[in-house]
Amino acid sequence: MTVMTINALSVIRGDRLFDNLNLTISKGDRIGLVAANGRGKTTLLECMTGQTEPTTGDIVRARGLRVGYVTQYVPDHAYTKTLYDCVLDALPAEQAEFESWRVDVVLDELSVPYELQHRPLNELSGGWQRTALLAAAWIQEPDILLLDEPTNHLDLHRIGLLQSWLSTLRRDVPVVVTSHDRAFLDATTNRTLFLRAKRSRVFSLSFSAARAALDEADTADQRRFANDLNKAQQLRKQAAKLKNIGINSGSDLLVTKTKQLTDRATQIEAAAKPVHHEHSAGEIKLVNSGTHAKALVTLDDVPVKTPDGNVLYKTGRKWILPGDRIVLLGANGTGKTRLIKMVQEALCGNGEAVKCAPSVVSAYSDQHLSQLSDSDTPMTAVAGQFDIGDQRARGVLAGAGVNIQMQDTKIGALSGGQRARLAMLILRLKNPNFYLLDEPTNHLDIEGQEALEDELITHNASCLLVSHDRSFLRNVGNRFWLVTGKKLEEPDSPEPFLEGEMKV
Repeated sequence: MTVMTINALSVIRGDRLFDNLNLTISKGDRIGLVAANGRGKTTLLECMTGQTEPTTGDIVRARGLRVGYVTQYVPDHAYTKTLYDCVLDALPAEQAEFESWRVDVVLDELSVPYELQHRPLNELSGGWQRTALLAAAWIQEPDILLLDEPTNHLDLHRIGLLQSWLSTLRRDVPVVVTSHDRAFLDATTNRTLFLRAKRSRVFSLSFSAARAALDEADTADQRRFANDLNKAQQLRKQAAKLKNIGINSGSDLLVTKTKQLTDRATQIEAAAKPVHHEHSAGEIKLVNSGTHAKALVTLDDVPVKTPDGNVLYKTGRKWILPGDRIVLLGANGTGKTRLIKMVQEALCGNGEAVKCAPSVVSAYSDQHLSQLSDSDTPMTAVAGQFDIGDQRARGVLAGAGVNIQMQDTKIGALSGGQRARLAMLILRLKNPNFYLLDEPTNHLDIEGQEALEDELITHNASCLLVSHDRSFLRNVGNRFWLVTGKKLEEPDSPEPFLEGEMKV
């Protein structure tokens, strides 16, 4: 049964976000909505809820359809409420008064610990805030559920819980989910919509299979486009020959035929559709300035402590060598980020326990991109740090996907994806030989993630990183360190840990 039909939908917001989109959503659909940052995913969801009007086209909803929408961000007015009250307030007033037990049921389904339920949202992590928004949407018993980046800020265990919860939903409740987490999309979807400015495509497949089908379709489009242009070129050559003959012979018939051939060539060229090219990732080109050091970093049974001095674990004797791409694994709160910060402090000359080679040139990015100042603009962030001149600064910003309109905007006003691309550019311009990356794929779209993966591997970059993105860490890592108990161990593969974390 169809619950929503999207007909010839187009949205223009300065640029064209998408055009002539057609989509039918039926019971049982689990649709992954995939697009680059800033290409209209959230806008499409808002059109589906009725919060935003499209430029052209229309959406037909089943009579009485209840739409549950989980946004990316907590509304400002909700931050001071407790998690429990945030969910309770989603019920109509009369129902909230007599059926508050519904909140307990939903929070239990989503495995929210009791001790967190009565804490204000502004005291909770981003992951628990996302869970509160999901519970508030689900308690309204929607007929369709729209999820905008639901895995943002979730650790692997919470992602596993979310996957499991989605798999138990009634099949008559369709779900549309936007996400840059490829493994999550593969686990939770059965259809994929690739949203594009022109010629969006839908496949009845989960992400990885749909991506392969999309590549095949794009390749076929490229061949068709080349053939069409070649056909038009041949017609123009024939027209030119006939024109010369017609002029020399004075034949009106040949002149008419020449015009027909030219008109036909023009029609073919106008109808020819070039293959889609996505440039959202920009040129994330991480370089490796090189070093002759045998070991970049030496850890000699270093104790990793909490800020108040409690020992979380000891590293044992370990080395980071040139070409090592080490992924730190461990449950949330075990001290992965703390180790990265300790290495960064040592590289800055502020640490004694961690030994670093003098030739190490590091570049550090944390999961909150705190190395960026909200009061700066991308131009001042780049031109102020690096002696490259204004014209060159604008060129490298544009090449990294920060377009001219964004370059003089305050960084605090940029989207998460735009900030992530800017942070990657600044890392590259430091010309480092060692990267410290804490959740580097946060907010990066799939194209950006793949570009980052490719650069780290192609340039044999050395790095120590933390990531909850299973696809990214599997593709990038060539060594793995696991925080387990009070020790830092080195397993051969991340898979046993990942499987354990994803279990419910």
